[in-house]
Amino acid sequence: MKKIEVSAAILVQNGFVFAAERASGEWQGWWEFPGGKIEIGESAEDALKREIFEELGAKICVERKITHVEHDYGTFFLSMHVFLCSILDGELTLKEHAQSRWLSAQTLRSVRFLPADEKILSTIEQILQK
Repeated sequence: MKKIEVSAAILVQNGFVFAAERASGEWQGWWEFPGGKIEIGESAEDALKREIFEELGAKICVERKITHVEHDYGTFFLSMHVFLCSILDGELTLKEHAQSRWLSAQTLRSVRFLPADEKILSTIEQILQK
């Protein structure tokens, strides 16, 4: 089975976390925390900075690793490094997603997250409630 290693950004601002809806593909309509695949020779943090700039047009600060999640999607196995991040420069501009929202701890579960992202919602709720 194919293994995909990715990084995800938990972008928190004023008690809200940024999430985006996939615009196409098998998981179209499902929500995720932005990020993407780690390329050969690239650190998880560098991949995240690159992916956020490519997909959302903003520069971020990767503050700390929150967790690591693994999920078997049936056709591939996902290994996801999850980092708490903040925006350093630029506005989040959707280039690949259908829509986005800033979600609070109370509204976090109001959208349908991808299965791997679903596994980290309790951790994010704890961060948002601090």
